[in-house]
Amino acid sequence: MTRDASRSAARAASPTFSPLYRQIKDFLIRSLQEGEWGPGDAIPSEGELAVRFNVSQGTVRKAIDEMAAENLLVRRQGKGTFVASHNDPRSFYRFLRLVPDDGVARQADSDPFSCEVIPASAEVARVLGLAEGEPVVHVQRLLRFDGEPVVYDRIYLAGDLFSGLTLEALRAGGRSLYSQFESEYGVRMIHAEEHLRAVAADPRSASLLGVAAGDPLLLVERTAYTYGNKPVEWRCGLYCTRRHYYRNDLG
Repeated sequence: MTRDASRSAARAASPTFSPLYRQIKDFLIRSLQEGEWGPGDAIPSEGELAVRFNVSQGTVRKAIDEMAAENLLVRRQGKGTFVASHNDPRSFYRFLRLVPDDGVARQADSDPFSCEVIPASAEVARVLGLAEGEPVVHVQRLLRFDGEPVVYDRIYLAGDLFSGLTLEALRAGGRSLYSQFESEYGVRMIHAEEHLRAVAADPRSASLLGVAAGDPLLLVERTAYTYGNKPVEWRCGLYCTRRHYYRNDLG
């Protein structure tokens, strides 16, 4: 082997370099994942964390800044830094991007009407990283705005994380599903990936959404992930855009 080839091989075998602030970020995320600080809890100050990890305060600040940008932490002026929570009203529209044509945001009412444990189909198993046939919780619900059904959701949840979830519990929640999952099951949705396409309403979705069969709907398929990039929810939502539009801020 030539000297240049040896050097190339050595570089290829070397571990990927990670900046110090990224290492601190990884430590902090692990602490969140292990429950050292729960949703809504204040984390130690930058100075305390700098002493704990034996790094500069600037390094800690850079790690926290990145986590805040990713909605893992929330800075509150004069109060400190807190673990982000779905109970915060400001997080409600983070995942729901449907906006009325008049631009005035309105609180949606969740109307779940079915909750059952079913075996994972091949498609559900693939998305959630399960074996085909493993139990998943299947929830169906309508989202209503001013009493009008606008979204028909079919939601598939990893069965091992949501064991015991019932329709009665969903109806009694009185808050967003993600807030309920966080508070009652300790599962926090960190980020999500969505795929959108136009589809025609089938007879069932048409009946539920009050449109005609064949009318255009927006299909939004969302995979939500918790800590460790673990997929825990696959949501297939049919959106009626008769008086609403899907908004995505870029940049």
